[in-house]
Amino acid sequence: MRINIQHKITFIFITTSATILLGVFFYLRVNLKEYTYNRIKINVTKQIKLCKSYLTDITLKNSSSYYLDDIADTISSDLDLRVTIIGIDGTVYGDSELKADELINIENHIYRPEVQQALLSGIGESRRFSTTIKKDFIYIASIFRNNDTRGIIRLSIPLLEVELISNRLKKLLLISFLVAFAITILISFLSSIFISKPIREISLISKEIAQGNFSKKIFITSDDEIGDLAKSFNFMSEQIRLRVQKITANKSRLEAVLLSMFEGVMVIDFKGVVLLMNQPLKNFLCVKEEFEGKRPLEVIRNIEIQEIADKVLKLKKGVKSCEISILVPEEKILLVNAAPILREGKSEGAVLVFHDITNLRRLENIRQDFVANVSHELRTPVSSIKGYAETLLDGALGDKENAKEFLKIIHSDSDRLAKLINDLLDLSRIESDKLNLALKPCVLDLVVRRVVSGLEIQAKAKLLTININIPKNISRIKADENRIAQVLLNLIDNAVKYTNDQGKILISATDQGEFILVDVSDTGIGIPEKDISRLFERFYRVDKARSRELGGTGLGLSIVKHIVSVHHGKVSVQSVLGQGSTFSFTIPKA
Repeated sequence: MRINIQHKITFIFITTSATILLGVFFYLRVNLKEYTYNRIKINVTKQIKLCKSYLTDITLKNSSSYYLDDIADTISSDLDLRVTIIGIDGTVYGDSELKADELINIENHIYRPEVQQALLSGIGESRRFSTTIKKDFIYIASIFRNNDTRGIIRLSIPLLEVELISNRLKKLLLISFLVAFAITILISFLSSIFISKPIREISLISKEIAQGNFSKKIFITSDDEIGDLAKSFNFMSEQIRLRVQKITANKSRLEAVLLSMFEGVMVIDFKGVVLLMNQPLKNFLCVKEEFEGKRPLEVIRNIEIQEIADKVLKLKKGVKSCEISILVPEEKILLVNAAPILREGKSEGAVLVFHDITNLRRLENIRQDFVANVSHELRTPVSSIKGYAETLLDGALGDKENAKEFLKIIHSDSDRLAKLINDLLDLSRIESDKLNLALKPCVLDLVVRRVVSGLEIQAKAKLLTININIPKNISRIKADENRIAQVLLNLIDNAVKYTNDQGKILISATDQGEFILVDVSDTGIGIPEKDISRLFERFYRVDKARSRELGGTGLGLSIVKHIVSVHHGKVSVQSVLGQGSTFSFTIPKA
């Protein structure tokens, strides 16, 4: 249970006051009886002196017992005390508690303790049980003189009265202490409110400041420690506000830099625990779970990243770099540059920057493959042309029949070489975005028929049937007519080349919302499933020997894909080995 400071202060004040009051109370209570006795003793001693002066005119030898007993009764009624007049020999001449005729039977009082003490020192006292009255008394006795006559006067008060007086005093003392304690509680409560009010104000405003409201100020003008605390708190609040503003501004700039970066960034502390990962890195590595407080291996599940993080924490200077491969969510190659964060020669962590070089490596591989493929494709016709030309120069020109055949081969290879160069130039222009398209509404049926008419000779030579199934009411397409014709020529030419004699080719078109879908189907040899994914790569051939024999360059389908892509369409293929293939592409409507 929470106890606030006001209650604590009140409790401390009350506890302190109660302890002091109880201590005083028990001390007085213990000493009250003795104090009461002493006060009564002092009063009785004073009164006995008055009694002695009263008795100076009385002569015991000339007085009767009745007369002295009356004097004792008179003094007793005035003082409200028991009075006893005793002769110097111990004979009792008067007692306020007894009648005169009863005095004869009283034993001699010479050996009473107070009488003995009075005879020795002039005054005596004792507390004891009275055998005459049968009660406990306090006795004070003193010698009085009258010329040559001496006697003893004794005053006594019952101890019961002393107890009663003591109890009354105790009761009065208890009531006084209770009233004092109640007043102490009230004063303590009011004092605690006065003392705790500025502290509560400081507490409330500190909560506001903790929530970010730095406009709150503490207005306590007292010239004491709490006033100094309020001034210090206001100064601290202002300093915190300025520092928070500075930190927030720096954080915003850092976040802006990190968010604008395409590279992934990871920050780890000196223990190797991840402190920060920006969004590009999360995207690279498909990180969806919380990463704070975890090691890189726990977040990324890649041992190479963990190893480079461990190594860079041991570096005193420099940068650690390496390339890593990741497979999730897709295969990528990342270049990691890691540098330690050093302060006063000690490592406080490290920064790891991840560069996605997947496309760069892919382009390097493509470039290498392209150079190799182009070299290979050019070397074959160039070697053939060179060989036959050397043969002719060596004397084959005289053999007209062979010379003519050699020239046909040279012409065929030069055509193939020219076509390869033209395809490479077309592909280069398309990929470099330098291909200028003359987009306009075109009638798809007319373009298809023009292309088919150019391939009739090859189709008739193989007894192929080419059917065109394009609806008359189909929408026009928005395209560069020559480039779409090039796409159709490549697809239909391939269908003619790879369809066996007496086969069938079907060219159809269907409406698909904002696009027209064009299909070129054949009943040819088909394509193995393992080759379909690579079919649109440049220089990729399913059957290299047959393709080269038929005059293919290996660039036709790659050109098809790029031309369709430039028209914002898509190209695809479906094929069953031995049954035929269907090449499809989409072109936007006009």
